[in-house]
Amino acid sequence: MEILEELKILGSCRIQDLARRLDVSEETIRRNVRSLAEQGIVRKVHGGVYLAEAVQEPTFSQRMNVNPDAKRRVAAAVAARIRNGDSLILDIGSTTAFVARALRNHHDLFVVTNSIAVAQSLATRNNNRVFMAGGELRPHDAGAFGREAINFVRQFNVQHAILSAAAIDATTGFMLFDMQEAEFSREIMRRSNHVLVAADSSKFGGLAPIRIAPPEDVDLLITDAAPPADLQDFLKQANVAVEIASDVPAPDMSE
Repeated sequence: MEILEELKILGSCRIQDLARRLDVSEETIRRNVRSLAEQGIVRKVHGGVYLAEAVQEPTFSQRMNVNPDAKRRVAAAVAARIRNGDSLILDIGSTTAFVARALRNHHDLFVVTNSIAVAQSLATRNNNRVFMAGGELRPHDAGAFGREAINFVRQFNVQHAILSAAAIDATTGFMLFDMQEAEFSREIMRRSNHVLVAADSSKFGGLAPIRIAPPEDVDLLITDAAPPADLQDFLKQANVAVEIASDVPAPDMSE
């Protein structure tokens, strides 16, 4: 039951992460996962597990509370690559919200986003210019989507697109749960000179129903731990560079 409760929150998870979260051995997790898989309740993938009926990810507020230290490390590594005065588009992901917090000491940024969380972190400070996509805000994540948002971002050409991902595997690549989010991600990739995905290692081996784009369209993945060997090979073949965030304790980015 504890495994199922974790998967209801996370959607999918690696075996070693479940063992750590529940403070039991990996073998204990594997034994219980085998039993759940035989009942058709979960499905096993290489090194991980997900709910058989999982077709939606947790809410934005829930995702902000999942692996926050890892997301802070990833965000700090992303921010270290951004220079004062750079132009960038950030999506609605929870990791992207951490990136926006990590950028709060930068100045003169040119920021395009469809995320209220990103806009609140970076607008009206340090001479930044923040452009917020229009359209109806979704209640579960305060993100703007639809034709208005797509047409809005088509006006821009920026240096960096900073994207999140719900899952990354060695077969499909970078995935999301939501069609509108994937459509928005594809558009901002077209409007950027450099595409960066910020994702913590809990996304490795996970599954989600919608591929964002061919992995070759991504220039860099910044994460908190080395991907498994099969995923490393997959990313290398797609010419996706991988940067591992420092093991130095993550800075406090709370409001």
